[in-house]
Parts: sequence; structure tokens; C-alpha cells
Amino acid sequence: MPQANTPRVRIQDVAALSGLSICTVSRALRQLPNVSEHARGRARDAAAKLGYKASSAASRLAGGSTGSVAIIAPTATAWFFARAVEAAEEVFADGGYDTVLISLRNRSGVQPKLFGDLAGLAQRVDGVLLLNIALGETEMAALAESGLAVASVGMHGVPWDNVGIDNAEAARAAATHLLELGHRDLAILAGSETGAPTVVTASERRRGFELALADHGLTVDPDRVIDAGSSIEGGRLAMVKLIESGRMPSAVFAGCDETAFGALMALRESGLSAPENVSIIGIDDHQMSWFLGLTTMAQPVADQGAFAATLLIDRLHRSGLPNPPFAGPPSNHLLETKLVERNSTRGR
Repeated sequence: MPQANTPRVRIQDVAALSGLSICTVSRALRQLPNVSEHARGRARDAAAKLGYKASSAASRLAGGSTGSVAIIAPTATAWFFARAVEAAEEVFADGGYDTVLISLRNRSGVQPKLFGDLAGLAQRVDGVLLLNIALGETEMAALAESGLAVASVGMHGVPWDNVGIDNAEAARAAATHLLELGHRDLAILAGSETGAPTVVTASERRRGFELALADHGLTVDPDRVIDAGSSIEGGRLAMVKLIESGRMPSAVFAGCDETAFGALMALRESGLSAPENVSIIGIDDHQMSWFLGLTTMAQPVADQGAFAATLLIDRLHRSGLPNPPFAGPPSNHLLETKLVERNSTRGR
């Protein structure tokens, strides 16, 4: 007799059994390039053992009427969002869904306009994947009640499925690395969330930095907290400010790798370098971090996008009613980060 409540095997189950990333499993099972034969075999074996079958366009529920989903990002140009979008699009394509990319372009006026017309958005798409979007309570409630299936990357306290990392812990580990190298005069090149922020990670990373210092009996010097946004140019200008202050710290924690790249650029322009004059660590493991020798806290960016996209498809496939309790309570998945030591940090 068939078991009515047997849970559907998901791509993350195949990834866990095979020991591969979600992205690699997706590419392997779809016969896409840039996957080794060894990885293809592991993915196939795990999928066969679990009875996993990739979703197809024909398996969409009738409740999803457009066959499209929207990916909403603060900007389409930053490395993190580009990586997450690409991975999510692969999973959506595997499920037979077209994607509509909506960039808020880091402009404060775009978000209210978009979330003020969710009925119009619901005519275009069946679901929405949010990438690190800072929502107000009214926007969050409107989206939860819109009838759209929703999942997110990098958010917390939301009434839908979310995938991310523990930003506070990642930052804490980064600053702890500097402290364990003997540094005591630390600065942070912080992201900015003043006014109406669009990204939700900066405050958590600053909190993690503060926690690490507190663990070592230290407090944060306000003059060592420099607004750098999350761009290369922002990091360059922030580092210039530190250099020109005449009080160079011995170590710097950059809120993301791109900010760290700007800091490295400013050092070079001033005839300085890392780690000879100052140790620098970032968060991300951007593809250029290896080339530039940047020590960083690596996070699985592509897997966050792919995993969240899988959760959104699952939500669309379950009874056509995306919100709890019809499709189960929302889930929150935190993926691991790890320290990658390169040449930009050293002991005192």
C-alpha cells in the first residue's frame, strides 16, 4: 500500500548524501558542462539511491499560473548577488520556471513602489525569491498575505523559508582570527544601514565584530568604525580615511571582500601593503580573493541561492497554497562558513 505521507526527496538530500554542493548536483543531473565525471557519478548514485527525480515544467501545480518567479535583489551588479542569482536561476530552470530579475538598484524609491503593487507582481509571477532585502513590517506583512510563494536568502525573522549564514558569528570568527594573531588595535570597514536600508547584513557583522572584542576584554573605538558601504570604492575611501588619520590600526576587518579589495588598493596607492603595515580580513571568498591573497571567511554563496530556490519550488509544489499552515511552517537554514587564511594577515 502506498504511503501517503512519504516526504518528497529534495535536491539538498542528494547533495548531502553525495558530499557535493547543491549547485554541482544540479549541474551534474542536468548534464551541464564544468562538472567532472567523478562528480557526475556521485550525483547519479545518490539520486538513484534516494529515488530523486528533478522537477519538470509538467510537474507544476495548477495553482501556479504564470510559470515564472521573481528574484529581487538590492543590486544586480555586486558579486554576491550575481552569484546567488545565477545559482537560483539554474534551479528554477531545472524546475521548469522562467525567472524575472528585479533590481532595486540601491535606490530608496524603488522598493516602496515595487512592494506597493504586489497585486501587479502576482499577475506576472507565482513566487518571489528575496536576496538580503531589508523589509519594513508593512512590506513584510503585505508580501506574506499576497498569495505569492516566498523564500529568501540572508534574512531573519521572516514568515517564509530562508537560507543564509550566521553573519554575526562569521564576523566574530574573522575578528577573533585577528585577535588571536596578537592584534589589539582593530578597525572595521563597515557597511552602511542608515536611513532606509536595503541590505540586512551590515549590522549583524558589526555586532559580531563587537562581540569578538568583548570576548577579549576590549571595546570598540568609535573612531575605528569607518563607513565603507559594500563596494571596492567604498573600501578604498574608508582605508584612505584611516591612513590620513595618522593612527593606523594594526588590523582591519572589512565587512565584505569587495570592501577589502578597496582597502588593499588604498594601501598600495600610499606605498603601504598588507600584512606588512596592516593585516586585513574580509568575508565572502570572492573569486578574486585567492588572486589577491586575501584572508577571508568563506561563505557558500551559490549554495544559498540554489537552496533557497529549491525551497521556493517545494513551496509552489505543495498544494498550491504557499503560506503556512497549508504547506508547513517556514524553515530557516544556516550554512557553514570557514576561515581561509592567505597572505593578508600575520601575527604581531
